[in-house]
Amino acid sequence: MVMHQLERLKPNLLRTSRKMKSSNLGWFSVVAILLTSILTFSQASQRVRTGVFLSPKIELEPGLSSNKLYFDVDFPRGHIALKSFDAEVVDEAGNPVPLYETYLHHWLVERYFVRKGLGTRRDISRLNSSDYVSGRNGGICNDGVLDQFFGLGSETRKTATHIPDPYGIEIGNPAEIPSGFEETWAINVHAIDTRGVEDRMGCAECRCDLFNVTTDESGSPLSPNYKGGLFCCYDGARCRRKAGSNDIKRTLYLRYTVRWVDMDSSIVPVKVYIFDVVDLWRRSRNSTGINAEHNCRVEYNIERCRSTGSTGNGCIDKKTISLDMPFSGYVIYGVAHLHTGGSGSALYRKNGRPLCSSVPEYGKGKEAGNEAGYVVGMSTCYPKPGSVKISKGETLILESNYSSIQQHTGVMGLFYLLVAEKLP
Repeated sequence: MVMHQLERLKPNLLRTSRKMKSSNLGWFSVVAILLTSILTFSQASQRVRTGVFLSPKIELEPGLSSNKLYFDVDFPRGHIALKSFDAEVVDEAGNPVPLYETYLHHWLVERYFVRKGLGTRRDISRLNSSDYVSGRNGGICNDGVLDQFFGLGSETRKTATHIPDPYGIEIGNPAEIPSGFEETWAINVHAIDTRGVEDRMGCAECRCDLFNVTTDESGSPLSPNYKGGLFCCYDGARCRRKAGSNDIKRTLYLRYTVRWVDMDSSIVPVKVYIFDVVDLWRRSRNSTGINAEHNCRVEYNIERCRSTGSTGNGCIDKKTISLDMPFSGYVIYGVAHLHTGGSGSALYRKNGRPLCSSVPEYGKGKEAGNEAGYVVGMSTCYPKPGSVKISKGETLILESNYSSIQQHTGVMGLFYLLVAEKLP
């Protein structure tokens, strides 16, 4: 393989060698350029493959909330490196559906290891707890919370997810799959049909009074202080509609596009980390030393500010949290997840030096991907590889900002980071 690449590179190497001699540079420099050329050639020769898939049917009608976990979905298989994951909600004809008709609260892509011989299962509730284990991301939240590899919401269509070369998210590594199990993937789609409802944004923010909900999905009473969030817009809950609205049902899908390459020595693996601005974490001590327990709450409410100004200037709800990093590595990509009302999120070092920031783009029209008043995209962070390093034990500050001119319920302040433990 290397000899074949050398033959292809020979003309360039001879020219490089002559330049080195004329500039009195040593053979060490020649070797360095040679190795760089081989690496670049290897990366360029990797064929990026693309798969376009559909989730199982999402059946909705005006006001209805659907929040299901679709297990064992179509997904690339084998020992590969994921390069991107993009998605959008479409109808049966494949047409993009605007957010003011069906609000995409969130979608999540999760990995599981399932015991072999169980057949195809679309519903994880049919499996015994001993038959599957989570193949979660790098953390840092407690197991079962924010385990996903990819996940966005209304900002889906205009948020970049591409992982630059030579990096990728490694999956399908036989060494990571428990004996007797196989790797499979699940997608959670939370969509709310807002056609004909009294308050589109209130439904999108899962306000409990609009869903007429006083108990959660399991029937447990909600706290009187819980004004809105995931506990009120669970699967099957219905938001209040206008009088005389119709009951036209529709079938939708999450159409997702995955890009990947075969895993080989030219790919540098990255790990996925997700931080939560309302993480109630604490240090604990055990036999292995001092650890941190991260109780990620995922969502929170924004109370309306009491500013007397007509424009509401200064009405910003700013939340910050200090987090000790349980890993070390180089930041390759970063993006925040915010809801409507969000104005931006950032990660800082303890000394105040910015590490990565992400701000929302709001729509201005009616077409899908540019819906007025909705977050339709988030800016992303692509530091120059090697320029941003995180050290284990280092304290980072996560900041999340929302407008508080009006109340918001069930908002989120999450930040995704892709981190490489080494550089190529």
